[in-house]
Amino acid sequence: MLNTHRLRILAEVDRAGSIAGAARELKLSPSAVSHQLAQLEKEAGVSLVERSAQSLRLTSAGQRLSLRGQDVLALLDSAEKDLRAQSRADSGHLRIGFFASAGYHLLPQSLSRFSSRHPAVGLDLVEGQPHELALSVQQGAIDALVIFEHALDPWTPPEGVEVKELFHEPQLLVVPDGHPAGRRSQVRLEELSGEQWITSFGTGMPVLSVLERACALAGFVPRIRCRSDHYEVIVGLVRAGMGIALVPSLGVTDTTGVQTTRVSGLRLHRKIGVAWRPENPNPLLGSFIAYLGSAASNLLAAGRQGRPTSR
Repeated sequence: MLNTHRLRILAEVDRAGSIAGAARELKLSPSAVSHQLAQLEKEAGVSLVERSAQSLRLTSAGQRLSLRGQDVLALLDSAEKDLRAQSRADSGHLRIGFFASAGYHLLPQSLSRFSSRHPAVGLDLVEGQPHELALSVQQGAIDALVIFEHALDPWTPPEGVEVKELFHEPQLLVVPDGHPAGRRSQVRLEELSGEQWITSFGTGMPVLSVLERACALAGFVPRIRCRSDHYEVIVGLVRAGMGIALVPSLGVTDTTGVQTTRVSGLRLHRKIGVAWRPENPNPLLGSFIAYLGSAASNLLAAGRQGRPTSR
């Protein structure tokens, strides 16, 4: 069995071209390097170096062993790095940001599987709007951020932050039981211009909700009875007959007393994704993103969300 320490010395002698140069690089004495080379020759059973008064060079057998040895050492170094990364991952820490409706199904499913694989990992969960938390990703305070982006209200992530799209989530029209629109598979928004609406608070410039942006494209201003950023509140008010609403499908968790349908002809969907900084060294990050992608695929397969993206 060849000694890997001696293979490393042989590779360094090959690179440096001398005993003295290899000794300096390895922080050994020249006599220690010569002794280890002699021992390696005994192990190999062939001459590995040719010495002269002014120089040293490897024999053809020494050159072949040096090349093979470098391959072996590279594999060992890679294995050690993997083990160190796994050790850190098994007892590490992960900070995750998310928007509220991702906390109903998408995030819990991914974290359940992630925690089963990494039971000792500490998790910090921060709820907030994507555009508010994205700077924390850029600054390293959050490792991964579950994000949404409305097609009618796009935003750009900060420099150095990468986004992976997971799926498109439709905006659903939510109406009380018995409402005529609930009996149809699709409704045109302009048909609903006379309705009372429950909607969210606005964002962007100008400050408008997605409903208001969509209605502007449809040629009317909606009559808004109430605003709330809590989808349970919005659906509850619809259930009570206070109006109708557009709600992302992730936000519709209880359809008791309401019906849902699609609005045709508009870009009424959200892009759901995950944002992170590629330079983030946290070894847990890749595993979490993989489990998040798997949970997104499961939701799509179960028909809870919209169509997958074409990317």
